[in-house]
Amino acid sequence: MDSIQLETVSPVILELPQIPQPQTHLVPSRQSDKNAIRTSLKASTVDAIFAAIFSLATGGILLSNFLVELDASPVVFGMITSIPMLVNLIQPLGAYLSERSTSRFQYALKTFGIARLLWLILLLGVIGFSWGWVNSLQLEVLTLLIVLGSHLLGGLGSASWLSWLAIIVPRRLRGRYFGIRNSAVSLTNLICVPLAGLLISHWYGGTLQGYGVVLLVSIIFGILSLGCQYFKIDINPQLQNTISESPQEGGGKSAGCGGEEITSVILFKEANKSLAVDSGVNFWQNANFLKFLVYFGLWMLAVNLSAPFFNLYMLDTLQLDVSWVTLYGSLQAGANLLMMMFWGKLADKVGNRPILIFIGLLVAVTPLLWLGISGNHLDVWLWLPLLHILTGGTWAAIDLCNNNMQLGIAPLKNQSLYFAIASAVAGFSGALGTTIGSLIAQFTQHGGLLAVFALSGVLRLVALIPLVFVKE
Repeated sequence: MDSIQLETVSPVILELPQIPQPQTHLVPSRQSDKNAIRTSLKASTVDAIFAAIFSLATGGILLSNFLVELDASPVVFGMITSIPMLVNLIQPLGAYLSERSTSRFQYALKTFGIARLLWLILLLGVIGFSWGWVNSLQLEVLTLLIVLGSHLLGGLGSASWLSWLAIIVPRRLRGRYFGIRNSAVSLTNLICVPLAGLLISHWYGGTLQGYGVVLLVSIIFGILSLGCQYFKIDINPQLQNTISESPQEGGGKSAGCGGEEITSVILFKEANKSLAVDSGVNFWQNANFLKFLVYFGLWMLAVNLSAPFFNLYMLDTLQLDVSWVTLYGSLQAGANLLMMMFWGKLADKVGNRPILIFIGLLVAVTPLLWLGISGNHLDVWLWLPLLHILTGGTWAAIDLCNNNMQLGIAPLKNQSLYFAIASAVAGFSGALGTTIGSLIAQFTQHGGLLAVFALSGVLRLVALIPLVFVKE
């Protein structure tokens, strides 16, 4: 993943200690390693597709449209935007709790399962509103509480889930696999979002009832998504940490993807011990991960400084019709879909850091390209579509490689804690960036948004500097 060449190592074969082990439903034999990994990867992909359908009504444009129908204030929209970022601060607590569990699957079932079932309360609220039992203000408050509660529970489970996925996906296949997986998610959104929008707008009982129907379907697919995780290899976090503390050399390679298969008794030995922090080294001594945190925090601050305001600039300043904005969004999503698999394969060959640096320069320049955009026909028909296509293609690389970088540099022991800290830093920085951008845009009488775009571009360039020193 990096210009630094990591030596190839054999997986460490470990015999389970002669102590009672927790009962798990996913303990494949060594002879089934290859099939177990393939089944896990397929299940993870289907899980992602179903989770994308769950997200249709629980976030994004459909939830925003639901709040618009309720005549929600701008404060409500701001809270809906900031909650998912701010709740990332709870991820270290979730990582701490998950490392004391004995099953990644059971922990995910408790956190994400309850989080998704909470949306049934909002469904009841929509039904109550249709029957006159609940007014719009009460439904707005209920929506905010559900969003807060579900994201808090999701924050408790996110780090554990990412650590689980990091163990299951073979290192050499990460770029290709996540490219395919993310492409499947993008295609699902590309197809399902317009269909859901049509269903809501043409539902015979009105748009609010239509949203309730879509919400019900989303919840069903959210539960099915968790069911897919049953077919993934289960990991015992305590056993994972024990193995990382006292690895024993094993002989030979197990059958499977390049000898990098894992089961409940086979885990990887880190290729570069200076990157994989041993049990005696704490988080603050992991200089490489701290460098990544500096980059990631600055990057999220710089990006979110301007990210929420591009649509506002087109709708308010340029006074474009909403149909144009949605068309540009579709072009951006299509470009993201087409380029995701390309970036995944390239990342497996050249590494993630070179792609992040090179494409990061393009992403940093992108906000500056908005400075010359106006509402004339040339910009509407040519430059704005090209700008959104560029954004979709480049962000496919950024999202994919940032994720792979985290998976690659976090040590095996207490891995979820590292992911949680990274998410907490990203959440705080992102919320801070959005707040700063809002203040600049609001209190600058002329050209406020353009000033935000210019500052965002400069800070994105600055954020790339620490990335140069990160070893992958």
